[in-house]
Amino acid sequence: MSLHSLKSTQKLPISLDKAWDFFSSPSNLKVITPDYMSFKVTSEDADLPMFPGMIISYIVRPVMNIPMEWVTEITHVKDHEYFVDEQRFGPYSLWHHKHFFKAIDGGVEMTDVVHYKVPMGFLGDIANVLFVKKKLNEIFDYRTQKLTELFGTL
Repeated sequence: MSLHSLKSTQKLPISLDKAWDFFSSPSNLKVITPDYMSFKVTSEDADLPMFPGMIISYIVRPVMNIPMEWVTEITHVKDHEYFVDEQRFGPYSLWHHKHFFKAIDGGVEMTDVVHYKVPMGFLGDIANVLFVKKKLNEIFDYRTQKLTELFGTL
């Protein structure tokens, strides 16, 4: 069972404060997730400011419209710099997602680094090559496009 990674960087012409406010709100996850996934936050406290130990639950339909519960914990937060979410229950054996924010000339640079493991050993590694990695890249590409629509580009 291999550890896989994905990295995505995007620059937006918005302030660090605006970026932080948008991305640190779990309720905005639906906005940047493809519609076909029918993403729904089910946590009662999803409108609270993010904090270490926060549990966020969702229902998502990533494949063949089959509903799947996904629960993550916000494990680390450094205000206006980074936060980390880790899967507690869901489709992966491991999901560790770091979100970094940095003020730059004219806006903000955001970098996501995801480390993940697909379940089922070598069969999961084959599934990753055949479709999981492609699906994750598709989701992050959608996110990039959606953020450009919302905020513009640098």
